[in-house]
Amino acid sequence: MSDRRILDLDLSRPSSGRVYDYWLGGSNNYAIDREFAEKQLARAPEIREAARANRAFLGRAVRFAASSGIRQFVDIGSGLPTQGNVHEIADEVAPGECRVVYIDNEPVAHAHAQILLEDTADPARHRALAGDFFDGPKLWERVLAEGIDPEKPICLLTVALLHLLPAEQEPEKVLAYYRDQLAPGSLLVLSHACLDSGDEQAKEAFGKISDDYRSKVAVPGSSGLRNREQIAEFFGDFELLEPGLVWVPEWRPDAPFVGDPARSRAVAGVARKTSA
Repeated sequence: MSDRRILDLDLSRPSSGRVYDYWLGGSNNYAIDREFAEKQLARAPEIREAARANRAFLGRAVRFAASSGIRQFVDIGSGLPTQGNVHEIADEVAPGECRVVYIDNEPVAHAHAQILLEDTADPARHRALAGDFFDGPKLWERVLAEGIDPEKPICLLTVALLHLLPAEQEPEKVLAYYRDQLAPGSLLVLSHACLDSGDEQAKEAFGKISDDYRSKVAVPGSSGLRNREQIAEFFGDFELLEPGLVWVPEWRPDAPFVGDPARSRAVAGVARKTSA
């Protein structure tokens, strides 16, 4: 991570985006991030596997959306760019037709997204914004200013995001606002940490991991672990598409999944807006 355009990084604390990048096998991380990431891996070795399963789900969901005819994508909490970015997958399905807006509140993630798009993407169609999920109407106004048409279907992505948001700020109400802005035919793509598998040892480990995130990470998250029923409520009245809200590797896998899908420690789903 040496691009001169990345300035004023906070290297006194680990970054959630850089930690996630490390688990994915990326190079956009520092020693402080790797130390934090390895500490969490010692508690729950499946984290790396889970992060990669989540990233693979993102790719499958974007490919599904683009193959279904959607040409607009808004990725809130997009994180650090890595292989299989939203605009790359969408453009594979529909070359030259898709528009993508990436949004993240971490300066390093936003800076890297800008660099990626400047170097590899069509700047007329793919943009990066520094913004926060909780900005609500102000953020959506900026999204529309980037050329997103609210009269046409949009794929709204909130992947591995909601469990990092402070529960006391009621993210479900903010997400309901975003759902209301979407045209019929739009999709909501969501994944969320979930420990309702009855594994008490895993619950204890992830409770300690949540504590570390709250106390040590730059732009920290909060303890937002929910059960499957609570996560399903984020979809509101949208129609949850098959196979429903399932463990991440179980959502329309490219090949039959082998192993215990609960080790992904997250569930995922895609839902469609069917009415105005």
